[in-house]
Amino acid sequence: MRVVVLSQWYDPEPGVKTHQLGKDLVARGHQVTAITGFPNYPQGRIYPGYHQRPWQWEQRAGVRVLRLPLYPDHSRSAGRRSLNYLSFAVSASLLGPALCGPADVMWAYHTPLTVGIPAWWIGLLRRVPFVFNIHDMWPEGLSATGMVHSPAVQHWVGRLAGWVYRRAAALTVVTPGFKANLVAKGVPAEKIHVIPNWADEDTYQPVPRNSILAQTVGMQDHFNIVYAGSVGLAQGLDTVLAAARMLRGMPKIQFVFIGDGVDRERLCNQAKSMGLANVRFIDQQPSERMADFFALADVLYMQLKDEPLFRITIPSKLYSYMACARPVLAAVAGDAADTVREARAGLVCPPQDPAALARTVRELYEMPSAKREAMGQDGRQAFLEHYTRRGLVDRHETLLKDVVYRSQQKRR
Repeated sequence: MRVVVLSQWYDPEPGVKTHQLGKDLVARGHQVTAITGFPNYPQGRIYPGYHQRPWQWEQRAGVRVLRLPLYPDHSRSAGRRSLNYLSFAVSASLLGPALCGPADVMWAYHTPLTVGIPAWWIGLLRRVPFVFNIHDMWPEGLSATGMVHSPAVQHWVGRLAGWVYRRAAALTVVTPGFKANLVAKGVPAEKIHVIPNWADEDTYQPVPRNSILAQTVGMQDHFNIVYAGSVGLAQGLDTVLAAARMLRGMPKIQFVFIGDGVDRERLCNQAKSMGLANVRFIDQQPSERMADFFALADVLYMQLKDEPLFRITIPSKLYSYMACARPVLAAVAGDAADTVREARAGLVCPPQDPAALARTVRELYEMPSAKREAMGQDGRQAFLEHYTRRGLVDRHETLLKDVVYRSQQKRR
């Protein structure tokens, strides 16, 4: 197959599965062209070594990568964030059809929803069906993170979402709750395919504890509760600071944030003003180093705000945690909590409840280490059975082939 991968974000930007999918499809004999922006996520600044221009080609692991200009931003400003999303949609719509070359199928990554506009336009001009891969539910996600409060804006975003869904050849979603949400909006169930997120099993795996690294980053001789990933508006991480204050009488317990995001600076300043010596912030790390940091964690932590949307959301970090065989503490509700419970991978507590979080941390701290290790091993076994990159790329490849076949049949 000749596959176009359309995504506003792409390697070397972190946390996006698009490049893993692209290079795996290349390894399986397919031709892949990625259309993306100049890298700027999550700081909202163009990466060193890149300079914006009308377009730029590069090769990454056999994938032809077409970079197009955009307005770089990842701030809390709804206006600037909108410019970021819309600028890429305009660039991809104007230049994508002319530059991407012939293709059999397109795989488009949502977030943001605006990627659906060039997906439709490129598909129309190139006569290419597209699969819309939904990782975030709009307009609900805009409301839940506090980025958009206007009912009118949310209404029109919902209208755009429905327009894109109708034009996609197939939709993939990452949780059963997302599928139920779309079906309730009138999307035919047979058009929607549940394919979970994955973690790269070659990157995320159990590794020995590195005591030199632990000493260097201040994680030696502590019971480390580690949160890794985006420090953003969706997580509501003030809860962690409140729980840390409650646990100051247990100095061995330490909360560690590893990552970056729009809320990191505020949380860091707040922790300092509260005098929390049991909270530590570590800069964002390359994904290939994260297994070493996870090995220093006694517990890996995840949290989302208590919003209806987040009850049907499973953060992809959960699979990375499980892959590394560390016990999970999940301050979430709904699909993500069910995943942890079913895998016996750790403990669950209510989101945005500092007292409950402090109690659960204390329970894990006082638990025999063998029991915590057993949780980690159970989580890894569930990961190997259901959430590996190879297994889930298989499912995406099968769907893409099916979409190509159905498209060819319609033309006959």
